Amino acid sequence: MKNTIFTFKDSSPKYKQIYEKFKSFIEQGDIKADEPLPSIRQLADSLHVSRNTTLMAYEQLVAEGYIRGEGRKGYFVNELEPVLFHEARSSSAHKQTEPVPSVRIDFRADVVDQSHFPLKTWRRISNQVLMEKDSFRYGEPFGEWGLREQIAAYLLQSRGVRTEPDAIIIGSSTQQMLVYLGLVLKHDFSSVIVEDPGYDGARKAFQLNRFTLETLPVYETGADFSHLEQMKSRLIYVAPSHHSPYGVSMPIQQRHALIHWAKNRQGYIIEDDYDSEYRYTQQPFPALASIDSTRVIYLGNFSKCFLPGIRLSYMVLPQPLISCYKNQFAHFESTTSLLSQFAMAKFMEEGEWNRHIKRMRLVYKRKMQHFVSELRKYFTHHISIIGEQSGLYVLVKVHLERSEEWLIQQASLQGVKVYPTSLFFIKNKTDHPIVRLGFSNLSTDEIQLGVKLLTKAWLQNDGFNSSSF
Repeated sequence: MKNTIFTFKDSSPKYKQIYEKFKSFIEQGDIKADEPLPSIRQLADSLHVSRNTTLMAYEQLVAEGYIRGEGRKGYFVNELEPVLFHEARSSSAHKQTEPVPSVRIDFRADVVDQSHFPLKTWRRISNQVLMEKDSFRYGEPFGEWGLREQIAAYLLQSRGVRTEPDAIIIGSSTQQMLVYLGLVLKHDFSSVIVEDPGYDGARKAFQLNRFTLETLPVYETGADFSHLEQMKSRLIYVAPSHHSPYGVSMPIQQRHALIHWAKNRQGYIIEDDYDSEYRYTQQPFPALASIDSTRVIYLGNFSKCFLPGIRLSYMVLPQPLISCYKNQFAHFESTTSLLSQFAMAKFMEEGEWNRHIKRMRLVYKRKMQHFVSELRKYFTHHISIIGEQSGLYVLVKVHLERSEEWLIQQASLQGVKVYPTSLFFIKNKTDHPIVRLGFSNLSTDEIQLGVKLLTKAWLQNDGFNSSSF
Protein backbone atom coordinates (compact mmCIF):
# COMPACT_ATOMS: atom_id res chain seq x y z
CA MET A 1 0.00 0.00 0.00
CA LYS A 2 1.18 3.49 -0.79
CA ASN A 3 2.40 5.68 2.02
CA THR A 4 -0.19 8.36 1.50
CA ILE A 5 -0.60 11.32 3.84
CA PHE A 6 -4.15 11.92 5.01
CA THR A 7 -5.21 15.54 5.08
CA PHE A 8 -8.41 15.88 7.05
CA LYS A 9 -11.01 18.44 6.16
CA ASP A 10 -13.40 20.05 8.58
CA SER A 11 -16.44 19.52 6.38
CA SER A 12 -17.17 15.83 7.11
CA PRO A 13 -16.49 13.31 9.94
CA LYS A 14 -12.97 11.91 10.06
CA TYR A 15 -14.12 8.27 9.94
CA LYS A 16 -15.94 9.03 6.68
CA GLN A 17 -12.84 10.66 5.18
CA ILE A 18 -10.75 7.60 6.12
CA TYR A 19 -13.39 5.30 4.63
CA GLU A 20 -13.52 7.28 1.37
CA LYS A 21 -9.72 7.34 1.07
CA PHE A 22 -9.37 3.57 1.50
CA LYS A 23 -12.32 2.98 -0.84
CA SER A 24 -10.55 5.10 -3.48
CA PHE A 25 -7.27 3.17 -2.99
CA ILE A 26 -9.06 -0.16 -3.48
CA GLU A 27 -11.09 0.93 -6.52
CA GLN A 28 -8.03 2.39 -8.24
CA GLY A 29 -5.97 -0.74 -7.57
CA ASP A 30 -3.49 1.01 -5.28
CA ILE A 31 -4.25 -1.67 -2.67
CA LYS A 32 -4.40 -5.13 -4.22
CA ALA A 33 -6.74 -8.02 -3.44
CA ASP A 34 -5.80 -9.97 -0.26
CA GLU A 35 -3.33 -7.25 0.82
CA PRO A 36 -3.50 -6.60 4.58
CA LEU A 37 -4.51 -3.23 5.97
CA PRO A 38 -2.95 -1.52 9.00
CA SER A 39 -4.47 -2.60 12.27
CA ILE A 40 -7.06 -0.34 13.86
CA ARG A 41 -4.51 0.67 16.49
CA GLN A 42 -1.70 1.35 14.00
CA LEU A 43 -3.93 3.44 11.75
CA ALA A 44 -5.34 5.42 14.67
CA ASP A 45 -1.85 6.20 15.99
CA SER A 46 -0.51 7.23 12.57
CA LEU A 47 -3.48 9.50 11.86
CA HIS A 48 -3.72 10.87 15.41
CA VAL A 49 -7.37 9.88 15.76
CA SER A 50 -9.22 7.65 18.19
CA ARG A 51 -9.40 3.90 17.62
CA ASN A 52 -13.18 4.20 17.46
CA THR A 53 -12.79 6.51 14.42
CA THR A 54 -10.70 4.00 12.47
CA LEU A 55 -12.97 1.16 13.59
CA MET A 56 -16.04 2.94 12.19
CA ALA A 57 -14.24 3.48 8.86
CA TYR A 58 -13.25 -0.20 8.63
CA GLU A 59 -16.75 -1.35 9.61
CA GLN A 60 -18.24 0.69 6.76
CA LEU A 61 -15.76 -0.85 4.30
CA VAL A 62 -16.60 -4.33 5.59
CA ALA A 63 -20.35 -3.65 5.29
CA GLU A 64 -19.96 -2.59 1.65
CA GLY A 65 -17.75 -5.56 0.80
CA TYR A 66 -14.48 -3.75 0.12
CA ILE A 67 -12.58 -5.49 2.92
CA ARG A 68 -13.00 -8.46 5.26
CA GLY A 69 -11.95 -9.17 8.81
CA GLU A 70 -10.18 -12.47 9.53
CA GLY A 71 -10.33 -12.94 13.29
CA ARG A 72 -7.02 -12.06 14.97
CA LYS A 73 -5.19 -11.81 11.65
CA GLY A 74 -6.65 -8.39 10.87
CA TYR A 75 -8.33 -6.83 7.82
CA PHE A 76 -7.71 -7.76 4.16
CA VAL A 77 -8.84 -6.35 0.81
CA ASN A 78 -11.49 -8.32 -1.10
CA GLU A 79 -11.19 -9.04 -4.80
CA LEU A 80 -13.35 -6.71 -6.90
CA GLU A 81 -14.37 -6.69 -10.55
CA PRO A 82 -11.75 -4.44 -12.20
CA VAL A 83 -13.81 -3.72 -15.33
CA LEU A 84 -16.35 -1.63 -13.44
CA PHE A 85 -13.76 0.64 -11.89
CA HIS A 86 -11.79 0.87 -15.12
CA GLU A 87 -14.90 2.08 -16.93
CA ALA A 88 -15.69 4.51 -14.13
CA ARG A 89 -12.19 6.00 -14.27
CA SER A 90 -12.28 6.16 -18.07
CA SER A 91 -15.64 7.89 -18.01
CA SER A 92 -14.47 10.35 -15.38
CA ALA A 93 -11.28 11.13 -17.30
CA HIS A 94 -13.26 11.55 -20.52
CA LYS A 95 -15.59 14.04 -18.88
CA GLN A 96 -12.68 16.04 -17.52
CA THR A 97 -10.99 16.36 -20.92
CA GLU A 98 -14.12 17.64 -22.68
CA PRO A 99 -14.98 21.16 -21.51
CA VAL A 100 -18.69 21.90 -21.72
CA PRO A 101 -19.49 25.34 -23.18
CA SER A 102 -21.10 27.61 -20.60
CA VAL A 103 -24.75 28.43 -21.27
CA ARG A 104 -25.45 32.16 -21.51
CA ILE A 105 -29.02 31.95 -22.77
CA ASP A 106 -31.25 28.89 -22.34
CA PHE A 107 -34.35 28.88 -24.56
CA ARG A 108 -36.00 26.04 -22.66
CA ALA A 109 -39.78 25.81 -22.72
CA ASP A 110 -40.48 23.85 -19.52
CA VAL A 111 -39.96 26.77 -17.14
CA VAL A 112 -42.11 29.68 -15.95
CA ASP A 113 -41.34 33.32 -15.19
CA GLN A 114 -39.67 33.41 -11.78
CA SER A 115 -39.71 37.20 -11.38
CA HIS A 116 -43.53 37.37 -11.49
CA PHE A 117 -44.24 34.29 -9.39
CA PRO A 118 -46.54 35.18 -6.43
CA LEU A 119 -43.98 34.03 -3.89
CA LYS A 120 -45.28 35.94 -0.87
CA THR A 121 -48.86 34.82 -1.43
CA TRP A 122 -47.92 31.20 -2.05
CA ARG A 123 -45.64 31.17 1.01
CA ARG A 124 -48.39 32.66 3.19
CA ILE A 125 -50.93 30.10 2.04
CA SER A 126 -48.45 27.21 2.34
CA ASN A 127 -47.66 28.24 5.92
CA GLN A 128 -51.37 28.39 6.75
CA VAL A 129 -51.86 24.91 5.31
CA LEU A 130 -49.10 23.54 7.54
CA MET A 131 -51.02 24.73 10.60
CA GLU A 132 -54.09 22.67 9.69
CA LYS A 133 -54.67 19.26 11.26
CA ASP A 134 -55.56 17.62 7.93
CA SER A 135 -52.07 18.33 6.58
CA PHE A 136 -50.61 15.64 8.81
CA ARG A 137 -52.19 12.61 7.15
CA TYR A 138 -51.99 10.70 3.90
CA GLY A 139 -54.01 12.12 1.03
CA GLU A 140 -57.15 10.78 -0.58
CA PRO A 141 -56.32 8.38 -3.45
CA PHE A 142 -58.13 10.43 -6.12
CA GLY A 143 -57.34 13.90 -4.78
CA GLU A 144 -58.58 16.22 -2.05
CA TRP A 145 -62.23 17.17 -2.34
CA GLY A 146 -61.62 20.90 -1.82
CA LEU A 147 -59.25 21.09 -4.77
CA ARG A 148 -61.57 19.04 -6.95
CA GLU A 149 -64.39 21.48 -6.14
CA GLN A 150 -62.21 24.46 -7.11
CA ILE A 151 -61.14 22.80 -10.38
CA ALA A 152 -64.75 22.01 -11.27
CA ALA A 153 -65.72 25.67 -10.75
CA TYR A 154 -62.69 26.90 -12.71
CA LEU A 155 -63.30 24.59 -15.68
CA LEU A 156 -66.90 25.80 -15.99
CA GLN A 157 -65.88 29.45 -15.84
CA SER A 158 -62.81 29.27 -18.10
CA ARG A 159 -63.32 26.29 -20.42
CA GLY A 160 -67.09 25.77 -20.43
CA VAL A 161 -66.70 22.25 -19.05
CA ARG A 162 -69.53 21.12 -16.77
CA THR A 163 -68.41 18.46 -14.34
CA GLU A 164 -68.80 17.31 -10.75
CA PRO A 165 -65.88 17.05 -8.29
CA ASP A 166 -66.45 13.30 -8.13
CA ALA A 167 -65.47 12.99 -11.83
CA ILE A 168 -62.13 14.73 -11.27
CA ILE A 169 -58.96 12.75 -10.54
CA ILE A 170 -55.85 14.51 -9.19
CA GLY A 171 -52.43 13.22 -10.24
CA SER A 172 -48.81 14.28 -10.48
CA SER A 173 -48.34 14.72 -14.24
CA THR A 174 -49.98 14.20 -17.61
CA GLN A 175 -47.76 11.20 -18.30
CA GLN A 176 -48.57 9.56 -14.98
CA MET A 177 -52.30 10.03 -15.55
CA LEU A 178 -52.05 8.61 -19.08
CA VAL A 179 -50.26 5.52 -17.76
CA TYR A 180 -52.98 4.96 -15.14
CA LEU A 181 -55.74 5.72 -17.65
CA GLY A 182 -54.19 3.29 -20.13
CA LEU A 183 -54.36 0.49 -17.56
CA VAL A 184 -58.13 1.02 -17.40
CA LEU A 185 -58.77 1.56 -21.11
CA LYS A 186 -56.72 -1.36 -22.41
CA HIS A 187 -59.41 -3.77 -21.24
CA ASP A 188 -61.63 -2.46 -24.06
CA PHE A 189 -59.16 -0.74 -26.41
CA SER A 190 -55.99 -2.08 -28.02
CA SER A 191 -54.92 0.90 -30.13
CA VAL A 192 -54.92 4.68 -30.04
CA ILE A 193 -54.59 7.46 -32.61
CA VAL A 194 -51.91 10.04 -31.81
CA GLU A 195 -50.96 13.25 -33.56
CA ASP A 196 -47.91 13.29 -35.82
CA PRO A 197 -46.07 15.37 -34.81
CA GLY A 198 -47.29 15.28 -31.25
CA TYR A 199 -46.31 15.08 -27.59
CA ASP A 200 -43.75 12.28 -27.34
CA GLY A 201 -44.43 11.79 -23.62
CA ALA A 202 -47.98 10.69 -24.39
CA ARG A 203 -46.76 8.18 -26.97
CA LYS A 204 -44.37 6.69 -24.41
CA ALA A 205 -47.21 6.34 -21.91
CA PHE A 206 -49.41 4.52 -24.45
CA GLN A 207 -46.56 2.27 -25.56
CA LEU A 208 -45.87 1.35 -21.94
CA ASN A 209 -49.38 -0.13 -21.87
CA ARG A 210 -48.73 -1.84 -25.23
CA PHE A 211 -51.20 0.18 -27.26
CA THR A 212 -50.78 0.02 -31.03
CA LEU A 213 -50.29 3.55 -32.40
CA GLU A 214 -52.04 5.00 -35.45
CA THR A 215 -51.04 8.49 -36.56
CA LEU A 216 -53.08 11.56 -37.44
CA PRO A 217 -51.00 13.93 -39.61
CA VAL A 218 -50.79 17.51 -38.32
CA TYR A 219 -49.33 20.42 -40.28
CA GLU A 220 -48.65 24.07 -39.52
CA THR A 221 -52.19 24.82 -40.71
CA GLY A 222 -53.86 22.08 -38.68
CA ALA A 223 -54.75 18.40 -38.54
CA ASP A 224 -55.62 16.27 -41.56
CA PHE A 225 -58.85 14.36 -40.85
CA SER A 226 -59.14 12.86 -44.34
CA HIS A 227 -58.17 9.33 -43.27
CA LEU A 228 -59.76 9.34 -39.81
CA GLU A 229 -62.71 7.17 -40.85
CA GLN A 230 -60.40 4.52 -42.32
CA MET A 231 -58.48 4.09 -39.06
CA LYS A 232 -59.23 1.11 -36.82
CA SER A 233 -58.85 2.76 -33.41
CA ARG A 234 -61.75 3.96 -31.26
CA LEU A 235 -59.47 6.03 -29.05
CA ILE A 236 -57.70 9.27 -30.02
CA TYR A 237 -55.32 11.59 -28.13
CA VAL A 238 -55.25 15.25 -29.23
CA ALA A 239 -54.23 18.70 -27.98
CA PRO A 240 -56.92 20.75 -29.79
CA SER A 241 -56.42 24.15 -28.14
CA HIS A 242 -52.65 24.37 -28.53
CA HIS A 243 -51.10 21.58 -30.54
CA SER A 244 -47.71 20.34 -29.40
CA PRO A 245 -45.45 21.43 -30.97
CA TYR A 246 -47.05 23.46 -33.82
CA GLY A 247 -49.30 25.54 -31.56
CA VAL A 248 -52.20 25.45 -34.03
CA SER A 249 -55.77 25.27 -32.66
CA MET A 250 -58.47 22.95 -33.95
CA PRO A 251 -61.38 24.82 -35.62
CA ILE A 252 -64.95 24.26 -34.45
CA GLN A 253 -65.81 22.20 -37.55
CA GLN A 254 -63.10 19.66 -36.76
CA ARG A 255 -64.07 19.61 -33.09
CA HIS A 256 -67.65 18.70 -33.98
CA ALA A 257 -66.42 16.13 -36.50
CA LEU A 258 -64.23 14.52 -33.85
CA ILE A 259 -67.08 14.34 -31.34
CA HIS A 260 -69.30 12.78 -34.04
CA TRP A 261 -66.54 10.25 -34.82
CA ALA A 262 -66.21 9.23 -31.15
CA LYS A 263 -69.99 8.82 -30.76
CA ASN A 264 -70.30 6.67 -33.86
CA ARG A 265 -67.46 4.39 -32.75
CA GLN A 266 -68.44 4.30 -29.10
CA GLY A 267 -64.92 5.52 -28.42
CA TYR A 268 -63.22 8.28 -26.46
CA ILE A 269 -61.24 11.44 -27.16
CA ILE A 270 -58.39 12.18 -24.74
CA GLU A 271 -58.13 15.97 -24.73
CA ASP A 272 -54.81 17.35 -23.44
CA ASP A 273 -55.53 20.99 -22.56
CA TYR A 274 -52.07 21.61 -21.14
CA ASP A 275 -51.69 25.41 -21.52
CA SER A 276 -54.86 26.83 -23.04
CA GLU A 277 -54.75 29.79 -20.61
CA TYR A 278 -52.02 31.53 -22.59
CA ARG A 279 -53.62 32.57 -25.84
CA TYR A 280 -52.68 36.10 -26.97
CA THR A 281 -54.83 36.93 -29.98
CA GLN A 282 -58.30 35.86 -28.75
CA GLN A 283 -59.92 34.38 -25.70
CA PRO A 284 -59.06 30.71 -25.04
CA PHE A 285 -61.11 28.38 -27.24
CA PRO A 286 -63.84 26.28 -25.55
CA ALA A 287 -62.66 22.82 -24.67
CA LEU A 288 -63.78 19.71 -26.56
CA ALA A 289 -65.19 18.47 -23.26
CA SER A 290 -67.53 21.49 -23.22
CA ILE A 291 -69.19 20.22 -26.42
CA ASP A 292 -69.77 16.64 -25.23
CA SER A 293 -68.36 15.46 -21.92
CA THR A 294 -69.67 11.90 -22.41
CA ARG A 295 -67.02 11.09 -25.02
CA VAL A 296 -64.10 13.26 -23.87
CA ILE A 297 -61.49 12.50 -21.21
CA TYR A 298 -60.13 15.92 -20.26
CA LEU A 299 -56.56 16.48 -19.01
CA GLY A 300 -55.22 19.68 -17.43
CA ASN A 301 -52.34 20.69 -15.18
CA PHE A 302 -50.83 23.43 -13.03
CA SER A 303 -47.26 22.90 -14.22
CA LYS A 304 -47.25 25.04 -17.38
CA CYS A 305 -49.35 27.88 -16.00
CA PHE A 306 -48.08 28.07 -12.43
CA LEU A 307 -45.09 26.01 -11.27
CA PRO A 308 -43.59 22.85 -12.84
CA GLY A 309 -42.25 21.60 -9.52
CA ILE A 310 -45.67 21.58 -7.90
CA ARG A 311 -46.44 18.32 -9.77
CA LEU A 312 -50.22 18.81 -9.93
CA SER A 313 -52.35 17.57 -12.81
CA TYR A 314 -55.98 16.59 -13.12
CA MET A 315 -58.28 14.51 -15.28
CA VAL A 316 -62.03 14.70 -15.84
CA LEU A 317 -63.55 11.30 -16.58
CA PRO A 318 -66.80 10.61 -18.45
CA GLN A 319 -69.42 8.94 -16.25
CA PRO A 320 -68.96 5.37 -17.59
CA LEU A 321 -65.23 5.41 -16.72
CA ILE A 322 -65.42 6.81 -13.18
CA SER A 323 -66.30 3.59 -11.37
CA CYS A 324 -63.90 1.54 -13.55
CA TYR A 325 -61.01 3.87 -12.74
CA LYS A 326 -61.78 4.09 -9.03
CA ASN A 327 -62.19 0.34 -8.66
CA GLN A 328 -58.79 -0.15 -10.32
CA PHE A 329 -56.90 2.32 -8.09
CA ALA A 330 -58.93 2.40 -4.86
CA HIS A 331 -56.05 0.83 -2.92
CA PHE A 332 -53.26 2.98 -4.40
CA GLU A 333 -51.83 6.02 -2.60
CA SER A 334 -52.19 9.48 -4.10
CA THR A 335 -49.34 10.29 -6.49
CA THR A 336 -49.12 13.97 -5.60
CA SER A 337 -48.42 16.11 -2.55
CA LEU A 338 -51.22 16.60 -0.06
CA LEU A 339 -49.75 19.96 0.96
CA SER A 340 -49.65 21.18 -2.66
CA GLN A 341 -53.29 20.19 -3.10
CA PHE A 342 -54.40 22.06 0.02
CA ALA A 343 -52.36 25.13 -0.92
CA MET A 344 -53.65 25.22 -4.51
CA ALA A 345 -57.26 24.82 -3.35
CA LYS A 346 -56.87 27.80 -1.03
CA PHE A 347 -54.99 29.76 -3.71
CA MET A 348 -57.93 29.27 -6.09
CA GLU A 349 -60.56 29.89 -3.42
CA GLU A 350 -59.06 33.30 -2.61
CA GLY A 351 -59.12 34.31 -6.29
CA GLU A 352 -55.32 34.30 -6.57
CA TRP A 353 -55.30 31.74 -9.38
CA ASN A 354 -57.42 33.89 -11.70
CA ARG A 355 -55.37 36.96 -10.83
CA HIS A 356 -52.17 35.05 -11.56
CA ILE A 357 -53.39 33.83 -14.97
CA LYS A 358 -54.58 37.30 -15.96
CA ARG A 359 -51.27 38.88 -14.94
CA MET A 360 -49.09 36.24 -16.59
CA ARG A 361 -51.06 36.30 -19.83
CA LEU A 362 -50.08 39.95 -20.22
CA VAL A 363 -46.45 39.30 -19.19
CA TYR A 364 -46.04 36.42 -21.64
CA LYS A 365 -47.84 38.27 -24.43
CA ARG A 366 -45.31 41.12 -24.19
CA LYS A 367 -42.42 38.67 -24.16
CA MET A 368 -43.82 36.80 -27.16
CA GLN A 369 -44.24 40.02 -29.15
CA HIS A 370 -40.72 41.15 -28.29
CA PHE A 371 -39.27 37.74 -29.14
CA VAL A 372 -40.99 37.50 -32.51
CA SER A 373 -39.99 41.09 -33.36
CA GLU A 374 -36.33 40.37 -32.58
CA LEU A 375 -36.34 37.15 -34.60
CA ARG A 376 -37.79 38.88 -37.64
CA LYS A 377 -35.44 41.82 -37.25
CA TYR A 378 -32.26 39.74 -37.28
CA PHE A 379 -33.20 36.74 -39.41
CA THR A 380 -35.56 38.34 -41.98
CA HIS A 381 -36.32 35.73 -44.68
CA HIS A 382 -33.97 33.05 -43.30
CA ILE A 383 -36.59 31.68 -40.88
CA SER A 384 -40.32 31.09 -40.54
CA ILE A 385 -41.92 31.55 -37.12
CA ILE A 386 -44.62 29.07 -36.09
CA GLY A 387 -47.00 29.32 -33.13
CA GLU A 388 -46.76 32.97 -32.10
CA GLN A 389 -50.46 33.21 -31.15
CA SER A 390 -50.22 31.25 -27.90
CA GLY A 391 -48.04 29.28 -25.50
CA LEU A 392 -44.64 29.79 -23.92
CA TYR A 393 -42.45 28.98 -26.93
CA VAL A 394 -42.20 29.46 -30.66
CA LEU A 395 -40.97 27.14 -33.36
CA VAL A 396 -38.38 28.45 -35.79
CA LYS A 397 -38.12 26.77 -39.17
CA VAL A 398 -34.65 27.58 -40.50
CA HIS A 399 -34.36 28.00 -44.28
CA LEU A 400 -30.73 26.92 -44.56
CA GLU A 401 -29.29 23.72 -45.94
CA ARG A 402 -28.37 22.60 -42.46
CA SER A 403 -29.50 19.86 -40.10
CA GLU A 404 -31.23 20.19 -36.73
CA GLU A 405 -28.11 18.77 -35.09
CA TRP A 406 -25.90 21.43 -36.72
CA LEU A 407 -28.21 24.25 -35.59
CA ILE A 408 -28.14 23.00 -32.00
CA GLN A 409 -24.37 22.51 -32.01
CA GLN A 410 -23.58 25.92 -33.50
CA ALA A 411 -25.91 27.62 -31.03
CA SER A 412 -24.15 25.79 -28.19
CA LEU A 413 -20.78 27.13 -29.32
CA GLN A 414 -22.17 30.64 -28.82
CA GLY A 415 -23.47 29.77 -25.34
CA VAL A 416 -27.09 29.39 -26.43
CA LYS A 417 -29.19 26.31 -25.74
CA VAL A 418 -31.97 25.54 -28.21
CA TYR A 419 -34.14 22.45 -28.43
CA PRO A 420 -34.96 19.89 -31.12
CA THR A 421 -38.41 19.07 -32.45
CA SER A 422 -37.49 15.82 -34.21
CA LEU A 423 -38.61 13.83 -31.15
CA PHE A 424 -42.21 14.97 -31.81
CA PHE A 425 -42.31 13.53 -35.33
CA ILE A 426 -43.04 9.94 -36.30
CA LYS A 427 -43.50 9.78 -40.09
CA ASN A 428 -44.73 13.26 -40.96
CA LYS A 429 -41.30 14.87 -41.47
CA THR A 430 -40.67 18.50 -42.46
CA ASP A 431 -38.73 19.93 -45.40
CA HIS A 432 -36.52 22.16 -43.19
CA PRO A 433 -35.23 21.70 -39.64
CA ILE A 434 -37.32 23.22 -36.85
CA VAL A 435 -36.06 24.19 -33.40
CA ARG A 436 -38.11 25.08 -30.35
CA LEU A 437 -37.34 28.29 -28.47
CA GLY A 438 -38.95 28.97 -25.10
CA PHE A 439 -38.98 32.47 -23.64
CA SER A 440 -41.00 32.27 -20.42
CA ASN A 441 -38.18 32.75 -17.89
CA LEU A 442 -36.08 35.17 -19.96
CA SER A 443 -36.02 38.94 -19.65
CA THR A 444 -36.38 41.15 -22.71
CA ASP A 445 -32.62 41.83 -22.62
CA GLU A 446 -31.87 38.12 -22.46
CA ILE A 447 -34.22 37.46 -25.37
CA GLN A 448 -32.49 40.14 -27.45
CA LEU A 449 -29.02 38.81 -26.61
CA GLY A 450 -30.10 35.24 -27.35
CA VAL A 451 -31.41 36.18 -30.80
CA LYS A 452 -28.21 38.07 -31.62
CA LEU A 453 -26.10 35.09 -30.61
CA LEU A 454 -28.26 32.76 -32.70
CA THR A 455 -27.80 35.03 -35.71
CA LYS A 456 -24.06 34.83 -35.19
CA ALA A 457 -24.23 31.04 -34.76
CA TRP A 458 -26.38 30.26 -37.77
CA LEU A 459 -25.90 33.02 -40.32
CA GLN A 460 -22.25 33.98 -39.90
CA ASN A 461 -21.32 30.30 -39.89
CA ASP A 462 -23.28 29.83 -43.09
CA GLY A 463 -21.53 32.51 -45.09
CA PHE A 464 -23.83 35.43 -44.28
CA ASN A 465 -22.45 38.70 -43.01
CA SER A 466 -23.97 40.12 -39.85
CA SER A 467 -22.65 43.61 -39.08
CA SER A 468 -24.89 44.31 -36.11
CA PHE A 469 -22.55 42.88 -33.44
